[in-house]
Order: sequence, then C-alpha cells, then structure tokens
Amino acid sequence: MKKPLLLGISAALLILLFVVGSFVYKNKQIEKLGFLAQDEAELFVRSHSAILGSDTAKVYLVEFMDPACETCAAFSPFVKKLMAANPGKIKLVLRYAPFHQGADYFVRILEASKKQGKYWQTLATMFQSQPYWASHHQPRPELIWRFLEGAGLDLDKIRKDMEDPAITRIIEQDLADAKRLNVTKTPGFFANGKPLVTFGYRELQLLVEQELKAAYPE
Repeated sequence: MKKPLLLGISAALLILLFVVGSFVYKNKQIEKLGFLAQDEAELFVRSHSAILGSDTAKVYLVEFMDPACETCAAFSPFVKKLMAANPGKIKLVLRYAPFHQGADYFVRILEASKKQGKYWQTLATMFQSQPYWASHHQPRPELIWRFLEGAGLDLDKIRKDMEDPAITRIIEQDLADAKRLNVTKTPGFFANGKPLVTFGYRELQLLVEQELKAAYPE
C-alpha cells in the first residue's frame, strides 16, 4: 500500500474516532446534565447566577426577575413551596431583568450582599419591604436602607461593594440573555430550558411537574 494512501486512511480513521468520541461524550453529558448540556445553555445559567437548591437536582427552574417587581415578590413564596414539596429535585436559578426604572440600584445591593453571604436574606428583605420603596408612581429607593440592617448586613460595606464595575457587567449580561430568550416581562420562568408560555401559578406548577416527571420517572 502506498504511503500517501496509508496516511489518508489513518487520518480518516482519526477523524472518525474523534467524531464518534465527541458524539458519545455529548450524549453522556446530556444524560448527566439534561438541558444544561444543550447548545447555548449558558443563556439560562451563568457563573455569576444566584442558585438555591441541591447540587444533584435535575430540574432547573430559571427565573428572570426584577427586585422592584411586585409579581416577582408575590411568586417568591410559591416557588419556595414548589421546592419544599419536591425536596432535592428543584434548583432555583435567579437571573436579573431590571425593567423597572432604577431597579439596577437594588440589583447592585443584592450582588454586594453576596460578599457577606447574605444574598437570600437580602432578597427576602427586599420583597417584604417592597411596598415602601418601590411605588411605580413615586419610587423611593433610598428607603430600602431602613430595612437592610434587619438582614444582618454591614451597610457601609454594601455601599462600597455595590459600586463594583463587575456588577454592571452582570446586569448587562443578564439583560442580553433575557433579550435573546424573549423575556419582556418579569418574572420570566424556564423549567429545564422550557419557557412558561401562559403565565400563572397553576401554569408554573404544571410546567415544573412536567419536568419533574421527565427527570424522575417512577
């Protein structure tokens, strides 16, 4: 057999092995990670995203939210109830879509609270106190500081850390992802990459239950 032909066959075999290996690896990843192994999964989960739930959970509930959004605050306990009813099976991923005027201010506070390990406590405090500072007709963001101390925060450190330029990049990235996913209102929900098309409590529950059944067949 001539050397050029032998080299050609060897190269073809290597390419074939690479293609087969990549296919097998990708299938294993899809089996292991579900929708997160799909193309463009980073649109749903970024390295900076706040995540709540078990590391082994197979259902990712991604929520694009606005801290100044009344409906986001209203849905928060409902989402927690869904998670409690399915322990270890649902992972909540929060993304930002600060559509309300001035809502970036509250996102900055939330991101700064991460450095103190108080993210979820800060978010709960924001939602609980929201009626006092988030009026759509006359918002008064400065009033949030009256309530933040109750979350156990070092307020001087928050004021400093919220100016970190990295937070601007986080907001820009989340807004870009929201746009690509056609999120125009908050909260915007996705369960394992599938959008909540018809909005409502019951509809969200059905979407999550559908993904739970697929991920945890009896």
